[in-house]
Amino acid sequence: MKSFEAVYLTLEPFFPPLWRRVRSELVQFGRSHEGPASILDVGGRKSHYTVGVPGRITVTDICRRSGVQRDLNLGLNGAIARQMRQRRSNLRWVVFDDMTRSSFRSSTFDCVVAVEVLEHVERDADFVREVQRVLKPGGIFLMTTPNGDFVRNTNPDHKRHYRREELEALLRRSFEDVELEYAIAGGRFRRWALKSWSLKRPLRTFKSMMGNLVNSWQSGRANVKTRSHGTHHIIARARKAG
Repeated sequence: MKSFEAVYLTLEPFFPPLWRRVRSELVQFGRSHEGPASILDVGGRKSHYTVGVPGRITVTDICRRSGVQRDLNLGLNGAIARQMRQRRSNLRWVVFDDMTRSSFRSSTFDCVVAVEVLEHVERDADFVREVQRVLKPGGIFLMTTPNGDFVRNTNPDHKRHYRREELEALLRRSFEDVELEYAIAGGRFRRWALKSWSLKRPLRTFKSMMGNLVNSWQSGRANVKTRSHGTHHIIARARKAG
């Protein structure tokens, strides 16, 4: 384990609850898989939710080119790729790739994860179809996206926000086994949590950390999964037929 990974795992309880939810599922998947799981992280950039996950991680993203990408910290470039390789022990490859027409071979990965990615993709049906293609039989697609039943789209790079039924219909074009749930409660503590961390702003950082801690507890309540109003994300899982 590298020092970055050790620090990350120590601070994990104070990180955003969405990352923690995804990471928890990936860790469970990796531990239960027979042999090292091959996991493709699409659009991960710094890929916090796969840090320390047991398995062989491949991170892929499109190349950062536009001003909007730079402003919103989207896409991948050489500097980010080099930093990831230096920090991570479970990282196998960092690949520049477009998931709507991927260069990966069919039936390559045990799991594909895409956290807050699909809303950025114009050709979303092609993206999902390619995910299904590169998964091995029985493989899992785990994704998150903003909750279009509640969250208004104000992001200049978001092509759409999916309502739950819209996302389910899209996934079922390529997968038969699909499960969706609402996630991450809104409110004051979530707003605190959205503040960025900085050593120069210790009080703001502490407030953000406490916001994440409380918001994680709020988001763990059983009724959050079925609440379309007041939740900020949708988590979806789709399994490729074996």
